[in-house]
Amino acid sequence: MDAFELNADKRSATGRAENKRLRKSGRVPAIIYGGNGDPVKLSFNHNDLVHHLDNEAFFSHIIKIHVDGGETEEVVLRDLQRHPAKPFVEHADFLRIVAGEALRMHVPLHFVGEEECPGVVDEDGVIQHNMNDVEIECLPRDLPEFIEVDCSKLNLHDSVHLSELVLPKDVQLVELMGEEEEQNDLTVVTVQVPRAAVELEAEEEAEAEAEAAEQAEAEDAEEGEGDGETGEDEDGEDK
Repeated sequence: MDAFELNADKRSATGRAENKRLRKSGRVPAIIYGGNGDPVKLSFNHNDLVHHLDNEAFFSHIIKIHVDGGETEEVVLRDLQRHPAKPFVEHADFLRIVAGEALRMHVPLHFVGEEECPGVVDEDGVIQHNMNDVEIECLPRDLPEFIEVDCSKLNLHDSVHLSELVLPKDVQLVELMGEEEEQNDLTVVTVQVPRAAVELEAEEEAEAEAEAAEQAEAEDAEEGEGDGETGEDEDGEDK
């Protein structure tokens, strides 16, 4: 896959005051760590970084960072800190990659075939996404941008589990790598009855149960009144 590219400046000063100064000047403090090298503190042009973040593939892609116009680091984005109220990136963490060393990454899921899904087209169901991404393990050269989930043949109440995903060669799902594979075989997507229909059915069942209970109470009351209207005395004569 083609790598994204970013230009970065090294930074030596650290601390809140320095990071605040960088942000005011339109730059984002960041760090590269891991692999076979020492951590490197950097800063990026904010608008340049945000432009790349608009591309979904940036989050699961190899990124080439050119430091001070010279040395180049190959990394993946590990963490991103955004301002809680404003559209600003406050800090970025990048993990250095090593060519022959496996890495773990979250990659997005792309759901395809929803428009022709029988459970939706023919049975009036709705598709529910239980996951939007999955964690995988692979070598950097095998890192996929996304994983497709085929929904084209799902009927009502059908689902797709992690074990049913079609993965690229030499890519593994982290959830299914342990001893509890069956327990971790989570549902990725399912076709369900629309929530409104479920709620309507529940309301109708509740109303039917209430009517049945009222009718039973009325019948019990009528029987009680009938038992108290007539009777016989000890001599067998009517009272």
